[in-house]
Amino acid sequence: MILAVVVVAVGAVAGDYFYLNSLVHRVTVKNESVRYNNTENILLVGSTSRCVLAVQNKAYGLCSQGVTGVNSDVVMIVHLDFTAKRVTLLSIPRDVFVPNARTTGANKIDAALYQGPSQLVSAIQNDFGVPINHYIELNFDTFASVVNVLGGINMYFPMEVFDAYSGLNITRTGCQHLNGYQALQVVRARHLQIRFAGYGPNHLTWPQEGLSDLARIRRDHEFLRVVAAALKAKGLGNPVTDQQLATAIAPNLEVDSSFTLSDMLSLASNFAGVSIESVPQATMPVVLVETGSYLYQGYYYGDVEFPIGPDVTSVISRFLQLTPLANTMNGAPLPAPRRVSVSVYGGTGVAAQAPATVVALRHFGFAATLGGSLPLVGTKAETVVYHANSTSASIGMAEAVMAHLSGPVVMALGPTRGGADVTVVTGSDLAVGAAPSPVTATTHPATTTTTSTTSTPPSTSAPTTTPTVLDPTLVKHDTQFSAPTPVAQALQPWDPRSCGPNGTPGA
Repeated sequence: MILAVVVVAVGAVAGDYFYLNSLVHRVTVKNESVRYNNTENILLVGSTSRCVLAVQNKAYGLCSQGVTGVNSDVVMIVHLDFTAKRVTLLSIPRDVFVPNARTTGANKIDAALYQGPSQLVSAIQNDFGVPINHYIELNFDTFASVVNVLGGINMYFPMEVFDAYSGLNITRTGCQHLNGYQALQVVRARHLQIRFAGYGPNHLTWPQEGLSDLARIRRDHEFLRVVAAALKAKGLGNPVTDQQLATAIAPNLEVDSSFTLSDMLSLASNFAGVSIESVPQATMPVVLVETGSYLYQGYYYGDVEFPIGPDVTSVISRFLQLTPLANTMNGAPLPAPRRVSVSVYGGTGVAAQAPATVVALRHFGFAATLGGSLPLVGTKAETVVYHANSTSASIGMAEAVMAHLSGPVVMALGPTRGGADVTVVTGSDLAVGAAPSPVTATTHPATTTTTSTTSTPPSTSAPTTTPTVLDPTLVKHDTQFSAPTPVAQALQPWDPRSCGPNGTPGA
């Protein structure tokens, strides 16, 4: 939805190139990938930076008073298929813990933006294998401005809710009209307290929901649908509305310098017929580390989440419209296991885990060797699959190994050890098994020529193959991980949603 608004806003002022360039801020973003299969991926980031706002707002926190943090509150990737005229969206939870978040090492993915857009792009490509072709950063004012241009939006609140951090304070139920600032409070709320039956009016006593950012993603997806419907009703493509959107949005946008005016106009013309409300919206599946603040290498990181395999790799392949045995960086087939050398190091303190992993990988054809043990980095650890460099060939070799792993597992940019192409450092709950079927695991192969404007969202069902460890007694099982979170999250009874006729909740 936001991408559609940006594109239309650009189209509205396309007749005046110099005016457009005077509004949109441009930044050099390194590490961007090359397009393939006539598709493109645009990284959309919602920044928490207060210091970039033209007009400081006490409600957001003031830069002059030390509120200077720069994080990515929202991380979404929009996949554009120019052949099929299809758009899909994937959200990455801001608290997912990844090895390359910073140049100095692991952190939450939202911390990458502190070192600039190039670092965030690098982290997403190296740790998840999702190629990024363009970058768009929005700030608080962008969301509020869109809503204000529309004259506000209507949302239905089935229960009273409160969020001390975002300022959201809904004291009555039903359909309510929100201005831009109030809508932003909904978008930012991730510490929601709910007035359930039997609780008094004092919100300090109301229970707080779990899931934090994951719950917010669920509500943000609904918010995007509500705004999309409001845009449709207002008349997206109406010259007056478009000009107002351009004037309101463009000054609050930061885009990569290679994202030219002609690129934007191409998006506007190619995807004008896409129904915004029907764009599939998926969330990267994770497991929650449910022990409070996560301790890693001597530092506490608060609540964190680990990406879970093979669910993440399956979701990413489907999101990119590839078979599960395709290289996500270039669409080519993954190398055969016999062509990939793997060194395996133990990372959990379970002495027999690394040798068992070597045996399992050899069973599936990899040239696997044992590399010994490494110092523990945390009481719960992700399995990390290191690739030597950021080339598609190197990432593809890591993905070939990832296809056989399950549990909390993630890729990372080097170093590899022992002269191997790929190094695996074992983590909690690691299992090794057969790769998924290249035929049954996707409904949208890369060569599709369908003209539909919508697509099937990534599956929320179990993988087509269940990885199994050759010796299950050697797995370090950690019962404090949650079950994998769903790819498509249903609204909860307290979540705000669209308004239906006569003040009723929408469908």
